[in-house]
Amino acid sequence: MNKRSSAAALSLLACVLAACADMGKLQPPAVQLRPADLNPGKALSAASASVAWPQEHWWVALHDAQLDKLVNTALSDNPSLRVTLARVRQAEALAGVARAATQPRVDAAASADRELYSAHSTIPAPLAGNYAWKNTAALSGSYDLDLWGRNRDALAAALDEVHMAAAESQMARLTLETSIVRSYIQLSLAYALQDSVAENLAQRQRILDITRRRKAAGLASDLDVASIETTLPAGRREHEQYGETIALLRNQLAALIGKGPGDGDTIARPMLALQAGAHDAVPANLPAELVGRRPDIVAQRWRVEAAGWRIESAKQDFYPNINLAAFVGMQSLGFGHFLDASSHMRGVTPAISLPVFEGGRLRSQLGNQSAIYDGAVEQYNAAVIQAMSDVANAVVKMESVRQQDLLAQRALASARRQQELAERAYQSGLTDTLNVINAQLTLLNEQQQMAQVASKQLDNFALLMSALGGGINLDSH
Repeated sequence: MNKRSSAAALSLLACVLAACADMGKLQPPAVQLRPADLNPGKALSAASASVAWPQEHWWVALHDAQLDKLVNTALSDNPSLRVTLARVRQAEALAGVARAATQPRVDAAASADRELYSAHSTIPAPLAGNYAWKNTAALSGSYDLDLWGRNRDALAAALDEVHMAAAESQMARLTLETSIVRSYIQLSLAYALQDSVAENLAQRQRILDITRRRKAAGLASDLDVASIETTLPAGRREHEQYGETIALLRNQLAALIGKGPGDGDTIARPMLALQAGAHDAVPANLPAELVGRRPDIVAQRWRVEAAGWRIESAKQDFYPNINLAAFVGMQSLGFGHFLDASSHMRGVTPAISLPVFEGGRLRSQLGNQSAIYDGAVEQYNAAVIQAMSDVANAVVKMESVRQQDLLAQRALASARRQQELAERAYQSGLTDTLNVINAQLTLLNEQQQMAQVASKQLDNFALLMSALGGGINLDSH
Protein backbone atom coordinates (compact mmCIF):
# COMPACT_ATOMS: atom_id res chain seq x y z
CA MET A 1 0.00 0.00 0.00
CA ASN A 2 1.48 3.40 -1.09
CA LYS A 3 1.36 6.57 1.00
CA ARG A 4 -1.60 7.93 -0.94
CA SER A 5 -3.61 4.74 -0.32
CA SER A 6 -2.64 4.71 3.39
CA ALA A 7 -3.70 8.31 3.79
CA ALA A 8 -7.00 7.58 2.08
CA ALA A 9 -7.61 4.60 4.36
CA LEU A 10 -6.87 6.65 7.45
CA SER A 11 -9.11 9.45 6.22
CA LEU A 12 -11.89 6.96 5.60
CA LEU A 13 -11.43 5.47 9.06
CA ALA A 14 -11.52 8.94 10.63
CA CYS A 15 -14.71 9.77 8.77
CA VAL A 16 -16.27 6.49 9.84
CA LEU A 17 -15.37 7.04 13.48
CA ALA A 18 -16.54 10.64 13.36
CA ALA A 19 -19.91 9.48 12.11
CA CYS A 20 -20.38 7.06 15.05
CA ALA A 21 -23.17 7.67 17.51
CA ASP A 22 -22.18 9.76 20.53
CA MET A 23 -22.05 7.73 23.78
CA GLY A 24 -21.88 10.84 25.99
CA LYS A 25 -19.99 10.80 29.28
CA LEU A 26 -21.79 8.02 31.14
CA GLN A 27 -19.66 6.70 34.00
CA PRO A 28 -20.92 4.48 36.85
CA PRO A 29 -20.39 6.39 40.13
CA ALA A 30 -20.38 3.37 42.49
CA VAL A 31 -17.09 2.38 44.12
CA GLN A 32 -16.32 -1.04 45.58
CA LEU A 33 -15.77 -1.12 49.31
CA ARG A 34 -12.39 -2.27 50.60
CA PRO A 35 -12.90 -4.68 53.54
CA ALA A 36 -9.71 -3.35 55.16
CA ASP A 37 -11.39 0.07 55.42
CA LEU A 38 -14.09 -1.30 57.75
CA ASN A 39 -13.50 -0.90 61.48
CA PRO A 40 -13.64 -4.46 62.89
CA GLY A 41 -14.63 -3.25 66.34
CA LYS A 42 -13.65 -4.49 69.79
CA ALA A 43 -15.27 -7.91 69.49
CA LEU A 44 -13.40 -8.96 66.35
CA SER A 45 -10.13 -7.34 67.44
CA ALA A 46 -10.22 -9.19 70.75
CA ALA A 47 -11.15 -12.50 69.08
CA SER A 48 -8.54 -12.31 66.31
CA ALA A 49 -5.81 -14.91 66.68
CA SER A 50 -3.47 -17.06 64.64
CA VAL A 51 -6.07 -19.75 64.07
CA ALA A 52 -6.93 -21.65 60.92
CA TRP A 53 -10.03 -21.02 58.86
CA PRO A 54 -12.82 -23.59 59.28
CA GLN A 55 -12.57 -26.90 57.48
CA GLU A 56 -14.93 -27.48 54.59
CA HIS A 57 -16.76 -30.20 56.54
CA TRP A 58 -16.94 -28.01 59.65
CA TRP A 59 -19.87 -29.86 61.23
CA VAL A 60 -17.71 -32.92 62.00
CA ALA A 61 -16.38 -30.91 64.98
CA LEU A 62 -19.70 -31.75 66.68
CA HIS A 63 -18.69 -35.45 66.75
CA ASP A 64 -22.07 -36.90 65.74
CA ALA A 65 -21.98 -39.59 63.06
CA GLN A 66 -25.72 -39.31 62.41
CA LEU A 67 -25.36 -35.58 61.72
CA ASP A 68 -22.52 -36.30 59.28
CA LYS A 69 -24.77 -38.73 57.44
CA LEU A 70 -27.68 -36.29 57.29
CA VAL A 71 -25.56 -33.49 55.82
CA ASN A 72 -23.92 -35.78 53.26
CA THR A 73 -27.34 -37.08 52.21
CA ALA A 74 -28.65 -33.54 51.80
CA LEU A 75 -25.71 -32.51 49.63
CA SER A 76 -26.57 -35.29 47.18
CA ASP A 77 -30.37 -35.48 47.39
CA ASN A 78 -31.76 -32.03 48.23
CA PRO A 79 -33.81 -30.75 45.23
CA SER A 80 -33.16 -27.06 46.00
CA LEU A 81 -29.42 -27.66 45.83
CA ARG A 82 -29.79 -29.49 42.51
CA VAL A 83 -31.66 -26.43 41.19
CA THR A 84 -28.58 -24.27 41.84
CA LEU A 85 -26.37 -26.81 40.06
CA ALA A 86 -28.73 -26.64 37.09
CA ARG A 87 -28.26 -22.85 37.07
CA VAL A 88 -24.51 -23.37 36.88
CA ARG A 89 -24.95 -25.63 33.85
CA GLN A 90 -27.26 -23.03 32.30
CA ALA A 91 -24.65 -20.30 32.80
CA GLU A 92 -22.01 -22.55 31.21
CA ALA A 93 -24.27 -23.14 28.21
CA LEU A 94 -24.87 -19.41 27.78
CA ALA A 95 -21.12 -18.84 27.95
CA GLY A 96 -20.82 -21.37 25.13
CA VAL A 97 -23.25 -19.28 23.07
CA ALA A 98 -21.17 -16.16 23.76
CA ARG A 99 -17.98 -18.02 22.82
CA ALA A 100 -19.52 -19.09 19.51
CA ALA A 101 -19.99 -15.42 18.58
CA THR A 102 -16.20 -14.98 18.65
CA GLN A 103 -15.60 -17.87 16.23
CA PRO A 104 -16.10 -18.19 12.46
CA ARG A 105 -19.40 -19.67 11.37
CA VAL A 106 -19.83 -22.18 8.53
CA ASP A 107 -23.20 -23.35 7.15
CA ALA A 108 -24.15 -25.81 4.43
CA ALA A 109 -27.40 -25.80 2.50
CA ALA A 110 -28.90 -27.67 -0.46
CA SER A 111 -32.23 -27.31 -2.24
CA ALA A 112 -34.05 -28.68 -5.26
CA ASP A 113 -37.15 -26.84 -6.49
CA ARG A 114 -39.42 -27.76 -9.40
CA GLU A 115 -41.04 -24.61 -10.72
CA LEU A 116 -43.28 -23.53 -13.60
CA TYR A 117 -41.63 -20.47 -15.13
CA SER A 118 -43.78 -17.68 -16.52
CA ALA A 119 -43.91 -17.38 -20.30
CA HIS A 120 -43.99 -13.60 -19.97
CA SER A 121 -41.26 -12.91 -17.42
CA THR A 122 -37.50 -12.56 -17.52
CA ILE A 123 -36.80 -16.26 -18.00
CA PRO A 124 -36.18 -16.94 -21.72
CA ALA A 125 -37.06 -20.00 -23.79
CA PRO A 126 -36.93 -22.92 -23.56
CA LEU A 127 -37.69 -22.51 -19.81
CA ALA A 128 -40.36 -19.88 -20.31
CA GLY A 129 -43.79 -21.48 -19.93
CA ASN A 130 -42.34 -24.84 -18.85
CA TYR A 131 -41.52 -26.73 -15.63
CA ALA A 132 -37.88 -27.10 -14.62
CA TRP A 133 -35.74 -28.09 -11.66
CA LYS A 134 -33.65 -25.44 -9.93
CA ASN A 135 -30.86 -27.05 -7.89
CA THR A 136 -28.50 -25.36 -5.45
CA ALA A 137 -25.81 -26.65 -3.07
CA ALA A 138 -23.66 -24.14 -1.20
CA LEU A 139 -21.21 -23.84 1.65
CA SER A 140 -21.19 -20.41 3.32
CA GLY A 141 -19.06 -18.92 6.04
CA SER A 142 -19.01 -15.68 8.01
CA TYR A 143 -16.77 -14.05 10.56
CA ASP A 144 -17.36 -10.98 12.68
CA LEU A 145 -14.02 -9.18 12.85
CA ASP A 146 -15.00 -7.79 16.28
CA LEU A 147 -12.58 -4.89 15.82
CA TRP A 148 -13.53 -3.25 19.11
CA GLY A 149 -13.88 -6.42 21.21
CA ARG A 150 -17.65 -6.38 21.72
CA ASN A 151 -18.01 -10.16 21.39
CA ARG A 152 -14.94 -10.78 23.52
CA ASP A 153 -16.33 -8.52 26.24
CA ALA A 154 -19.66 -10.35 26.11
CA LEU A 155 -17.80 -13.66 26.45
CA ALA A 156 -15.84 -12.35 29.46
CA ALA A 157 -19.11 -11.29 31.09
CA ALA A 158 -20.67 -14.70 30.43
CA LEU A 159 -17.67 -16.50 31.93
CA ASP A 160 -17.88 -14.28 35.02
CA GLU A 161 -21.55 -15.18 35.30
CA VAL A 162 -20.55 -18.86 35.32
CA HIS A 163 -18.31 -18.12 38.30
CA MET A 164 -21.15 -16.17 39.90
CA ALA A 165 -23.58 -19.07 39.48
CA ALA A 166 -21.02 -21.47 40.97
CA ALA A 167 -20.55 -19.19 43.99
CA GLU A 168 -24.32 -18.89 44.44
CA SER A 169 -24.53 -22.69 44.35
CA GLN A 170 -21.89 -22.86 47.08
CA MET A 171 -23.88 -20.32 49.11
CA ALA A 172 -26.98 -22.48 48.76
CA ARG A 173 -24.90 -25.45 49.92
CA LEU A 174 -23.61 -23.55 52.96
CA THR A 175 -27.13 -22.38 53.82
CA LEU A 176 -28.40 -25.95 53.59
CA GLU A 177 -25.56 -27.29 55.75
CA THR A 178 -26.18 -24.60 58.36
CA SER A 179 -29.94 -25.21 58.39
CA ILE A 180 -29.46 -28.93 58.98
CA VAL A 181 -26.92 -28.41 61.76
CA ARG A 182 -29.03 -25.80 63.53
CA SER A 183 -32.22 -27.89 63.24
CA TYR A 184 -30.30 -30.87 64.59
CA ILE A 185 -29.12 -28.77 67.54
CA GLN A 186 -32.72 -27.72 68.19
CA LEU A 187 -33.71 -31.39 68.13
CA SER A 188 -31.07 -32.12 70.76
CA LEU A 189 -32.39 -29.23 72.88
CA ALA A 190 -35.98 -30.51 72.62
CA TYR A 191 -34.86 -33.90 73.94
CA ALA A 192 -32.96 -32.25 76.82
CA LEU A 193 -35.96 -30.10 77.79
CA GLN A 194 -38.27 -33.10 77.60
CA ASP A 195 -35.91 -35.03 79.88
CA SER A 196 -35.93 -32.15 82.36
CA VAL A 197 -39.73 -32.11 82.45
CA ALA A 198 -39.83 -35.89 82.83
CA GLU A 199 -37.36 -35.76 85.72
CA ASN A 200 -39.36 -33.02 87.42
CA LEU A 201 -42.58 -35.00 86.94
CA ALA A 202 -40.96 -38.01 88.57
CA GLN A 203 -39.94 -35.87 91.54
CA ARG A 204 -43.47 -34.49 91.89
CA GLN A 205 -44.89 -37.98 91.72
CA ARG A 206 -42.54 -39.06 94.49
CA ILE A 207 -43.60 -36.10 96.67
CA LEU A 208 -47.25 -36.94 95.94
CA ASP A 209 -46.73 -40.51 97.15
CA ILE A 210 -45.06 -39.19 100.32
CA THR A 211 -47.91 -36.73 100.86
CA ARG A 212 -50.53 -39.46 100.47
CA ARG A 213 -48.73 -41.60 103.03
CA ARG A 214 -48.53 -38.64 105.39
CA LYS A 215 -52.27 -38.01 104.92
CA ALA A 216 -53.01 -41.64 105.75
CA ALA A 217 -50.97 -41.16 108.95
CA GLY A 218 -52.86 -37.99 109.77
CA LEU A 219 -49.84 -35.73 109.11
CA ALA A 220 -51.19 -34.04 105.94
CA SER A 221 -54.49 -32.80 104.65
CA ASP A 222 -56.47 -33.22 101.42
CA LEU A 223 -55.27 -29.72 100.45
CA ASP A 224 -51.67 -30.86 100.64
CA VAL A 225 -52.43 -33.79 98.31
CA ALA A 226 -54.40 -31.60 95.88
CA SER A 227 -51.60 -29.01 95.79
CA ILE A 228 -49.25 -31.61 94.37
CA GLU A 229 -51.81 -33.32 92.12
CA THR A 230 -52.79 -30.09 90.35
CA THR A 231 -49.21 -29.57 89.10
CA LEU A 232 -48.98 -32.93 87.34
CA PRO A 233 -51.32 -32.28 84.32
CA ALA A 234 -49.45 -29.11 83.39
CA GLY A 235 -46.14 -30.98 83.54
CA ARG A 236 -47.52 -33.82 81.39
CA ARG A 237 -48.86 -31.26 78.89
CA GLU A 238 -45.42 -29.63 78.67
CA HIS A 239 -43.83 -33.06 78.19
CA GLU A 240 -46.22 -33.76 75.30
CA GLN A 241 -45.46 -30.37 73.73
CA TYR A 242 -41.77 -31.22 73.59
CA GLY A 243 -42.71 -34.54 72.03
CA GLU A 244 -44.52 -32.61 69.29
CA THR A 245 -41.49 -30.37 68.79
CA ILE A 246 -39.27 -33.44 68.39
CA ALA A 247 -41.59 -34.93 65.76
CA LEU A 248 -41.77 -31.65 63.80
CA LEU A 249 -37.99 -31.21 63.85
CA ARG A 250 -37.55 -34.75 62.57
CA ASN A 251 -39.91 -33.97 59.69
CA GLN A 252 -38.03 -30.75 59.00
CA LEU A 253 -34.70 -32.56 58.87
CA ALA A 254 -36.16 -35.19 56.55
CA ALA A 255 -37.32 -32.44 54.16
CA LEU A 256 -33.92 -30.72 54.29
CA ILE A 257 -32.13 -33.91 53.26
CA GLY A 258 -34.61 -34.45 50.43
CA LYS A 259 -36.51 -37.35 51.99
CA GLY A 260 -40.05 -38.05 53.16
CA PRO A 261 -41.36 -37.86 56.76
CA GLY A 262 -40.80 -41.59 57.15
CA ASP A 263 -37.05 -41.03 57.02
CA GLY A 264 -37.46 -38.46 59.80
CA ASP A 265 -38.96 -41.14 62.04
CA THR A 266 -35.66 -43.02 61.92
CA ILE A 267 -33.59 -40.08 63.21
CA ALA A 268 -32.29 -41.01 66.64
CA ARG A 269 -31.57 -38.70 69.53
CA PRO A 270 -28.58 -36.45 68.74
CA MET A 271 -25.33 -37.06 70.58
CA LEU A 272 -23.53 -33.76 70.07
CA ALA A 273 -20.21 -32.98 71.73
CA LEU A 274 -18.22 -29.81 71.00
CA GLN A 275 -14.95 -29.40 72.81
CA ALA A 276 -15.04 -26.50 75.26
CA GLY A 277 -13.45 -23.38 73.81
CA ALA A 278 -13.33 -24.79 70.29
CA HIS A 279 -13.48 -22.24 67.48
CA ASP A 280 -13.94 -19.28 69.82
CA ALA A 281 -11.48 -17.13 67.83
CA VAL A 282 -11.41 -15.77 64.30
CA PRO A 283 -8.43 -15.62 61.90
CA ALA A 284 -6.30 -12.51 62.23
CA ASN A 285 -6.53 -11.85 58.47
CA LEU A 286 -10.32 -11.87 58.61
CA PRO A 287 -11.24 -8.72 56.60
CA ALA A 288 -8.91 -9.46 53.68
CA GLU A 289 -9.66 -13.16 53.22
CA LEU A 290 -13.34 -13.16 54.13
CA VAL A 291 -14.18 -11.77 50.67
CA GLY A 292 -12.78 -14.95 49.13
CA ARG A 293 -14.38 -17.37 51.58
CA ARG A 294 -17.94 -16.12 51.89
CA PRO A 295 -19.82 -17.52 48.86
CA ASP A 296 -22.31 -14.65 48.87
CA ILE A 297 -19.51 -12.06 48.70
CA VAL A 298 -17.74 -14.00 45.95
CA ALA A 299 -20.98 -14.21 43.96
CA GLN A 300 -21.47 -10.46 44.27
CA ARG A 301 -17.87 -9.84 43.25
CA TRP A 302 -18.33 -11.87 40.07
CA ARG A 303 -21.59 -10.01 39.42
CA VAL A 304 -19.64 -6.74 39.52
CA GLU A 305 -17.02 -8.15 37.14
CA ALA A 306 -19.67 -9.35 34.70
CA ALA A 307 -21.48 -6.00 34.84
CA GLY A 308 -18.20 -4.23 34.06
CA TRP A 309 -17.71 -6.33 30.94
CA ARG A 310 -21.34 -5.67 29.91
CA ILE A 311 -20.58 -1.95 30.02
CA GLU A 312 -17.56 -2.43 27.76
CA SER A 313 -19.63 -4.53 25.37
CA ALA A 314 -22.34 -1.84 25.29
CA LYS A 315 -19.71 0.80 24.44
CA GLN A 316 -18.60 -1.18 21.40
CA ASP A 317 -22.09 -0.84 19.91
CA PHE A 318 -21.24 2.82 19.22
CA TYR A 319 -18.48 1.82 16.78
CA PRO A 320 -18.77 0.37 13.28
CA ASN A 321 -18.90 -3.37 12.87
CA ILE A 322 -17.41 -5.29 9.96
CA ASN A 323 -18.60 -8.75 9.03
CA LEU A 324 -16.96 -10.92 6.36
CA ALA A 325 -19.05 -13.51 4.54
CA ALA A 326 -18.23 -15.87 1.67
CA PHE A 327 -19.95 -18.70 -0.14
CA VAL A 328 -19.05 -21.44 -2.61
CA GLY A 329 -21.26 -24.03 -4.26
CA MET A 330 -23.09 -25.15 -7.39
CA GLN A 331 -26.31 -24.03 -9.05
CA SER A 332 -28.12 -25.10 -12.21
CA LEU A 333 -31.49 -25.35 -13.88
CA GLY A 334 -32.05 -29.06 -14.33
CA PHE A 335 -29.84 -31.93 -13.21
CA GLY A 336 -27.89 -32.42 -16.39
CA HIS A 337 -25.25 -29.78 -15.79
CA PHE A 338 -25.44 -29.58 -11.97
CA LEU A 339 -21.98 -31.09 -11.45
CA ASP A 340 -20.29 -29.28 -14.34
CA ALA A 341 -17.51 -26.82 -13.57
CA SER A 342 -19.54 -24.14 -15.27
CA SER A 343 -22.25 -24.53 -12.57
CA HIS A 344 -19.89 -23.50 -9.80
CA MET A 345 -20.56 -20.25 -7.95
CA ARG A 346 -18.60 -18.33 -5.34
CA GLY A 347 -18.53 -14.92 -3.80
CA VAL A 348 -17.38 -12.67 -0.96
CA THR A 349 -19.75 -10.25 0.72
CA PRO A 350 -18.09 -8.00 3.30
CA ALA A 351 -20.53 -5.83 5.24
CA ILE A 352 -20.12 -2.83 7.50
CA SER A 353 -22.73 -1.48 9.90
CA LEU A 354 -22.34 2.03 11.24
CA PRO A 355 -24.56 3.51 13.97
CA VAL A 356 -25.11 7.19 13.18
CA PHE A 357 -28.41 8.21 14.73
CA GLU A 358 -30.17 5.78 17.06
CA GLY A 359 -32.57 8.16 18.78
CA GLY A 360 -30.73 7.66 22.09
CA ARG A 361 -31.19 3.86 22.03
CA LEU A 362 -27.47 3.06 22.38
CA ARG A 363 -26.96 5.65 25.10
CA SER A 364 -29.96 4.24 26.96
CA GLN A 365 -28.54 0.73 26.68
CA LEU A 366 -25.21 1.95 28.02
CA GLY A 367 -26.98 3.83 30.82
CA ASN A 368 -28.87 0.65 31.69
CA GLN A 369 -25.64 -1.36 31.93
CA SER A 370 -24.04 1.39 34.03
CA ALA A 371 -26.98 1.32 36.43
CA ILE A 372 -26.74 -2.47 36.64
CA TYR A 373 -23.04 -2.09 37.47
CA ASP A 374 -23.82 0.46 40.20
CA GLY A 375 -26.40 -1.88 41.68
CA ALA A 376 -23.96 -4.80 41.61
CA VAL A 377 -21.28 -2.75 43.36
CA GLU A 378 -23.67 -1.66 46.10
CA GLN A 379 -24.86 -5.26 46.54
CA TYR A 380 -21.23 -6.28 46.91
CA ASN A 381 -20.62 -3.54 49.46
CA ALA A 382 -23.73 -4.57 51.41
CA ALA A 383 -22.59 -8.21 51.38
CA VAL A 384 -19.17 -7.27 52.78
CA ILE A 385 -20.71 -5.17 55.55
CA GLN A 386 -23.22 -7.91 56.38
CA ALA A 387 -20.49 -10.55 56.46
CA MET A 388 -18.40 -8.56 58.94
CA SER A 389 -21.51 -7.97 61.04
CA ASP A 390 -22.38 -11.69 61.00
CA VAL A 391 -18.93 -12.65 62.24
CA ALA A 392 -18.95 -9.95 64.91
CA ASN A 393 -22.42 -10.99 66.09
CA ALA A 394 -21.36 -14.63 66.34
CA VAL A 395 -18.27 -13.69 68.36
CA VAL A 396 -20.31 -11.47 70.71
CA LYS A 397 -22.86 -14.24 71.21
CA MET A 398 -20.18 -16.84 71.94
CA GLU A 399 -18.52 -14.62 74.54
CA SER A 400 -21.88 -13.83 76.14
CA VAL A 401 -22.91 -17.49 76.24
CA ARG A 402 -19.66 -18.38 78.00
CA GLN A 403 -20.61 -15.98 80.76
CA GLN A 404 -24.20 -17.23 80.73
CA ASP A 405 -22.93 -20.78 81.12
CA LEU A 406 -21.00 -19.91 84.29
CA LEU A 407 -24.00 -18.12 85.77
CA ALA A 408 -26.37 -20.93 84.75
CA GLN A 409 -24.16 -23.54 86.43
CA ARG A 410 -24.18 -21.57 89.68
CA ALA A 411 -27.95 -21.00 89.52
CA LEU A 412 -28.58 -24.69 88.79
CA ALA A 413 -26.43 -25.81 91.71
CA SER A 414 -28.25 -23.39 94.00
CA ALA A 415 -31.69 -24.52 92.77
CA ARG A 416 -30.78 -28.19 93.19
CA ARG A 417 -29.57 -27.51 96.73
CA GLN A 418 -32.78 -25.62 97.49
CA GLN A 419 -34.93 -28.45 96.15
CA GLU A 420 -33.07 -31.05 98.21
CA LEU A 421 -33.41 -28.97 101.38
CA ALA A 422 -37.11 -28.32 100.76
CA GLU A 423 -37.81 -32.01 100.14
CA ARG A 424 -35.95 -33.12 103.32
CA ALA A 425 -37.70 -30.44 105.35
CA TYR A 426 -41.06 -31.55 104.00
CA GLN A 427 -40.36 -35.20 104.78
CA SER A 428 -39.44 -34.12 108.32
CA GLY A 429 -42.62 -32.08 108.66
CA LEU A 430 -40.76 -28.78 108.93
CA THR A 431 -42.37 -27.11 105.85
CA ASP A 432 -45.47 -27.39 103.70
CA THR A 433 -46.07 -28.55 100.13
CA LEU A 434 -45.98 -25.01 98.70
CA ASN A 435 -42.28 -24.63 99.47
CA VAL A 436 -41.56 -28.02 97.87
CA ILE A 437 -43.52 -27.14 94.70
CA ASN A 438 -41.80 -23.77 94.40
CA ALA A 439 -38.40 -25.38 94.83
CA GLN A 440 -39.20 -27.94 92.14
CA LEU A 441 -40.40 -25.27 89.71
CA THR A 442 -37.25 -23.27 90.34
CA LEU A 443 -35.10 -26.33 89.68
CA LEU A 444 -37.03 -27.12 86.48
CA ASN A 445 -36.55 -23.55 85.22
CA GLU A 446 -32.80 -23.60 85.92
CA GLN A 447 -32.42 -27.02 84.28
CA GLN A 448 -34.13 -25.67 81.17
CA GLN A 449 -31.99 -22.54 81.24
CA MET A 450 -28.86 -24.70 81.44
CA ALA A 451 -30.02 -26.83 78.50
CA GLN A 452 -30.75 -23.71 76.44
CA VAL A 453 -27.34 -22.21 77.21
CA ALA A 454 -25.65 -25.44 76.13
CA SER A 455 -27.72 -25.39 72.94
CA LYS A 456 -26.77 -21.75 72.30
CA GLN A 457 -23.10 -22.67 72.51
CA LEU A 458 -23.58 -25.24 69.74
CA ASP A 459 -25.80 -22.92 67.70
CA ASN A 460 -23.32 -20.05 67.95
CA PHE A 461 -20.59 -22.39 66.72
CA ALA A 462 -22.72 -23.15 63.65
CA LEU A 463 -23.41 -19.44 63.11
CA LEU A 464 -19.71 -18.58 63.31
CA MET A 465 -18.76 -21.32 60.87
CA SER A 466 -21.41 -20.09 58.45
CA ALA A 467 -20.35 -16.45 58.90
CA LEU A 468 -16.75 -17.44 58.05
CA GLY A 469 -17.89 -19.06 54.81
CA GLY A 470 -18.11 -22.67 55.97
CA GLY A 471 -14.49 -23.39 55.18
CA ILE A 472 -14.94 -23.07 51.40
CA ASN A 473 -12.12 -21.05 49.81
CA LEU A 474 -13.69 -20.07 46.50
CA ASP A 475 -10.61 -18.11 45.41
CA SER A 476 -8.79 -21.43 45.05
CA HIS A 477 -11.54 -23.08 43.01
